[in-house]
Amino acid sequence: MARERPLRLPIFPLKSIQSSISLAFSCLILAAIVSTSLISYQLSVTAVEKNAQGYIEEIIKQVNTNIQSYVDNMENISLLAMTSKDVKYYISDNSFISAEERRPYEKRISDLFQAILYTRKDIANIMVFGYNGRFVSDRRITALNPNAKLQEQPWYVDARSAGGKSIISAPHVQNIIQNEYRWVVSLSRELKSTDGITAEGVFLVDLNLSVINDLASNINLGKRGYVFIVDQKGNIVYHPQQQLINSNLRTELIPQVTAARSGTSFIAGGDEGKRIYSIQDTSFGWKIVGVAYTDELIASKAALRNSILLYALCGLAISLIISFWLSHRLSRPIKDLQADMKLVERGNFHIQTEIGQMNEIGQLGRTFNMMVGRIKTLMDEIILNQESKRKSELMLLQAQINPHFLYNTLDSIVWMAEQKQHEEVVLMTSALAKLFRASITKDQEIIPIRVEAEHITNYLLIQKMRYESQLDYEIDIADDILRFKTLKLLLQPFVENAIYHGIRGSADKGMITIRGTQQGDNIVFEIEDNGQGMSPEQLQRLLLPDDGENRTSGIGIRNVNERIKLYFGHEYGIQIRSELEAGTCVTITIPTL
Repeated sequence: MARERPLRLPIFPLKSIQSSISLAFSCLILAAIVSTSLISYQLSVTAVEKNAQGYIEEIIKQVNTNIQSYVDNMENISLLAMTSKDVKYYISDNSFISAEERRPYEKRISDLFQAILYTRKDIANIMVFGYNGRFVSDRRITALNPNAKLQEQPWYVDARSAGGKSIISAPHVQNIIQNEYRWVVSLSRELKSTDGITAEGVFLVDLNLSVINDLASNINLGKRGYVFIVDQKGNIVYHPQQQLINSNLRTELIPQVTAARSGTSFIAGGDEGKRIYSIQDTSFGWKIVGVAYTDELIASKAALRNSILLYALCGLAISLIISFWLSHRLSRPIKDLQADMKLVERGNFHIQTEIGQMNEIGQLGRTFNMMVGRIKTLMDEIILNQESKRKSELMLLQAQINPHFLYNTLDSIVWMAEQKQHEEVVLMTSALAKLFRASITKDQEIIPIRVEAEHITNYLLIQKMRYESQLDYEIDIADDILRFKTLKLLLQPFVENAIYHGIRGSADKGMITIRGTQQGDNIVFEIEDNGQGMSPEQLQRLLLPDDGENRTSGIGIRNVNERIKLYFGHEYGIQIRSELEAGTCVTITIPTL
């Protein structure tokens, strides 16, 4: 049957399903776009950095080639000395008769060295030291430094150890010549005899560091980029900030550089920014290192970031519009179902929602229709159950007083009357009357604790008069909780159970203690006796449904526990602690009302 639907405004509440779907779509789209943008940006930057590394490697290769070519020229000079007959004869074991015979050789060798120096301004010294004690240099008159021992010079020791190979030293102060102290790099080489076996001396060429400086300083690696050189021991041969390095005001990644293979690069961070290190090895043990700052080499980094950000924002805006449209389309059937639910909330159980497509929302609507029909059926059943419940309550009220207890009480009254104990008869009859009056108040299930205390007092008074010296009791219920509420006939079943099953069969005098206190937001009653106690099996059977053996009073202990949970909640109820030949303690917890 067609029915009118209430007018719906297009504005949806903040916590509606449409807003939730829109928010979920927006978050997913935002996460996807941000992730894609970051990945794209990172991949682009990585590609640019790799291209920059390749560019730096090519430049450093060229520097390496230039330095290698320069060193090869220096080695060619050593070959001139090795092939010179005058040099070979001068440092050989041949002995000269007089100094006049040596001077022609020394002059020709010195002229040869001077000719080389004339064409190469980058050479500081050229010298030959024979193992026979003779030496000659590019100068006609050369005086050696008496304080510098030739055999202890590093370039001299390394040349003798190399066995004829050229040795390039680390930068050092050359002090072998008297009164001269130059900062040089030495190329030294051991000279052999004509047979190529016998070592006869050491050839030395000192190179000015200005040449290395010229070769390395003219490289363009950005405004802050530079080239430096280290030898195979990690000593810095050249650095544009050599003074800061020597003063420990600046450091370089020497361990990483020496460990790196030739032709490789690595990126390192620092206070000055991310840097690219590119390494090339020379044939004589040096490492040429180019250092460039990525923020200078990647000039388009900012433009690339801005472009990706712009595309990401455009894609996000389009995606959000689509997500709002999809959320509205998906949430419309749910809103229709929500409107039908509000009608049911107002009491209209004849409603049946319309089912469109048989998807999850259609199945939800079908379930809703079944639920509404079931609720209507249950409501009809509740009306019938209420009538049955009322009958059950009447039967329960009739069974609240144990017939045996009533019989025994009346029998005790008759016996006391025969013994002319008139005061005791009046007292017991009055207590019994009050007990009946409290039991048949069917209109009130929740009563003040004060009324419950009076009821249990009357009950214990009757039992005390019946059992006399066999029973004693103590009631200690705090005055400040008497104004609170409790269930009717809450304590009697436990006191009755303590008398009949705990104390009556005991040879010792029984003692029942009833305590009532307030603990936080709860009221706690304790019924404790010193009777026979119970085993764990008996304690477990005590909480089973009532049967002929388990019934203790008009209302079973288990029924009392269920009544407490029914009226106050499952967190409340009873706890029983018992030990054979020691007694039983029942703890009842209810809320403050």
